[in-house]
Amino acid sequence: MVRITIIICKLIKKWAKKLGRGSSFPGKVALKLCPNILSRITLPEITIAVTGSNGKTTTVEMINSLLVKQGYSVAYNYEGSNQIEGVTTLILDNCDNDGKFLKDVLLMEVDERYARYIFKFFAPKYYVINNLYRDQMTRNGHPEYVLKAIADSIRPESTLILNGDDPLIASLAEKFENKAIYFGIYDNEYTSEECDSVYDDGYYCPVCHHRMTYDYRQFAHVGAYHCLNCGFQRKDPEYHISKLDLESGELVINNRYRITMALKTIYNAYNTVAAFALGSLLGLDKKYLREDLNNFMIKNGRVRRFKTGRLEGTLLISKHENTMSYNRNLDYVVGREENVILLLIIDDISRKYFTSDTSWLWDISFDKLNSANITEIVTAGKYEYDIAVRFEYAGVNMDKVVMYRSVPEAIAYLRNKPKGILYCMTCFSDQDKLLNEVEVLN
Repeated sequence: MVRITIIICKLIKKWAKKLGRGSSFPGKVALKLCPNILSRITLPEITIAVTGSNGKTTTVEMINSLLVKQGYSVAYNYEGSNQIEGVTTLILDNCDNDGKFLKDVLLMEVDERYARYIFKFFAPKYYVINNLYRDQMTRNGHPEYVLKAIADSIRPESTLILNGDDPLIASLAEKFENKAIYFGIYDNEYTSEECDSVYDDGYYCPVCHHRMTYDYRQFAHVGAYHCLNCGFQRKDPEYHISKLDLESGELVINNRYRITMALKTIYNAYNTVAAFALGSLLGLDKKYLREDLNNFMIKNGRVRRFKTGRLEGTLLISKHENTMSYNRNLDYVVGREENVILLLIIDDISRKYFTSDTSWLWDISFDKLNSANITEIVTAGKYEYDIAVRFEYAGVNMDKVVMYRSVPEAIAYLRNKPKGILYCMTCFSDQDKLLNEVEVLN
């Protein structure tokens, strides 16, 4: 049955690709034909999984680049299908008909809530877990629920590579005897003593549920923490950013390896040090790691350059229903030295399921838009009034807000603006509504 299932999966994959269909359907059929197919595949020695609320795709792209440039053949789910059906398609499409994996490395981006369904069949040798934030609450519920789902995916054979600055993620090492390697960022000029988020998921210790104390925070609940009740605390990370300059994009790992980021955000700093840690564990030369990660440009479409009229624009993908994604991109925009116009598009909340729930807007720190460098804010989409109410409660100066129901109308308005800098924040569900109306540069 294994042979037949693999052949059928490959045929459906070819058919689906010609029709422009997704990469999860072939795996869905394969799992119907042979539910335990993943346990019957001969996998390579190196299997890597990456999960977390944010940064999965970027971190996987970085790891893939590191390995390919060192001569490894790598299979990874570049199409982004990260639940069990998509991962099944990835694996079977890269096997021979007898179930032997044909490449040196299996590299998987896996959905944080569904990883447990994948790894009941096999264990990744290296398991990178980036972070855990409130994300798609209508689908995922509270982060503590997702944390339990991640814990259920961990098997004793896996080496854990954990974001030690995130107490939710770091607490996983308290529950398992797996070897755990930590990455993180030390105190720097961007850290603060207070939580910069509307909510604080680090208020209580994830181990004993008593009040937790912070020495400093990078943002939200991420930082240096300790619990006075049970002793749970941030451990010194083996791979750490000892110097960080988001203006120049420069960071230094372990006081030695200097890297410049193409995208100058703290998110990208965490992605970079995570990839560096994984490459080091694989025995790749650290000098080489520094060279390849330097000015690494992601190819997953999350940062796009475009023009409309005389405005030069940058699209920053900001996941709807994900507060941290919006807050970090807001930090990036208001941190620019130049004056900018911000375009905010919220038209379809999700491309995967229907919801009209906009409660997540109230968790975003829109008060950041009071920065002097934000000269105008243009909103577009059917949720214009939800955004307007949220802006008013955040104290945003409504005199510099222009609102449109449709994206084409908003772009037509911007097309007539004088020469300037434009940033657009929206989600994958809405990005094509922008890109279809502008001149795309990359």
